[in-house]
Amino acid sequence: MKLYIVPTPIGNLQDITYRAVTVLKEADLILAEDTRTSGNLLRHLEISRPMQSYHIHNEHQTHAKLIERLLKGETMALISDAGTPAISDPGFLLVRECIRSGIAVECLPGPTAFVPALVNSGLPTDRFVFEGFLPHKKGRQTRLESLKEETRTMIFYESPHRLLKSLQQFAAYFGADRQASVSREISKHFEETVRGSLNEIIAYFAEKTIKGEIVIVIAGESR
Repeated sequence: MKLYIVPTPIGNLQDITYRAVTVLKEADLILAEDTRTSGNLLRHLEISRPMQSYHIHNEHQTHAKLIERLLKGETMALISDAGTPAISDPGFLLVRECIRSGIAVECLPGPTAFVPALVNSGLPTDRFVFEGFLPHKKGRQTRLESLKEETRTMIFYESPHRLLKSLQQFAAYFGADRQASVSREISKHFEETVRGSLNEIIAYFAEKTIKGEIVIVIAGESR
């Protein structure tokens, strides 16, 4: 009995590892955030295994039954639509319950969006803080206020339609001259990284149609 956490490509399908393919081929059950999206990947890899949906809306209801099956000796592989499961994606609850139940958990190394975005930013990489998605409403201002004096490089995920609003809020809380970087479509054909002050990046994206998954990297406060 074992739960494998299997990272999947965030763009280029060649980013899948040989080991990930082996684990997916041998799993008794593949847990997928969106079975349609993951189905396309599995067909590309010529993998045919039982698959079940596991996403943010059903993880509280389904993990007990999955634990029961794992305790009976099954091996499962958890994948997300892209990247490493449980990083701003469902997975934490299942991993926690597996550990509590004495079930082995193994996370394979592989793609995750914030690492290439951080390295590409040109900002300090020795110490950083990953914030993921900020709260949309309740708690958002409190979180931003708490980060005003953060000296480490800060990393955020954001959706295209909220990018400009977030950048404007960052400029208001951290200062318009704070250095930052925005990476989108990482490892895809139209991959792009824009660097500069928050004001410069806002001006750039104000004239663009914004698409793709986005990672924002912001310099920490300089003391």
